[in-house]
Amino acid sequence: MSTNQTKPTVVADDVVVSLDYTLTVENEIMDSSEEGEPLEFLVGHQNVIPGLERQIYGMTIGDSKEVDVAAADAYGTVDPEAVVNIPRDQFPADIPLEVDIQLQVKDMDGDIMDARIVEVSADSVRLDFNHPLAGKDLHFSVKVVDLRAATEEELAHGHVHGSDFDDELLDEDYFDDEEGEWEEEEEEDEDQK
Repeated sequence: MSTNQTKPTVVADDVVVSLDYTLTVENEIMDSSEEGEPLEFLVGHQNVIPGLERQIYGMTIGDSKEVDVAAADAYGTVDPEAVVNIPRDQFPADIPLEVDIQLQVKDMDGDIMDARIVEVSADSVRLDFNHPLAGKDLHFSVKVVDLRAATEEELAHGHVHGSDFDDELLDEDYFDDEEGEWEEEEEEDEDQK
């Protein structure tokens, strides 16, 4: 029995892709797999931004491509409603309240949301729940390094196992449920992740 018969030959739904990439935004390199491992993800399961995924369908191992992704097909446009003021006394004393500090907070459902401090005043802290690349057009240089069939378990779970995906990272946060008053205000913003 040869495993080559079942090995996928092109990028398609339910195929695991290993992708070398360099992400450039406004002529600045923001991220790259050059110094590490290729990005590995399950195609067709919303594991990467839609504008990138759509443009790699049909590629084969060894193929390279330059991919431009508009903000709307990447991390979306900047949502002004995702920038909110939180009373300063709602923050634990050990959290540094400084502009550009990145925080993880829980909403009322216990979901983790990323935020960035954009302003600090005597009474409040302004948090931006937009993705840092919201409103930005992205440019990727990509190369398909490998393709493989997904396991039944990966298909059932909708993501690659044994990769950088780490559920344990979601357990870390700076706030607990005691901050329910302001977390409730943020419930609508959880889709901004």
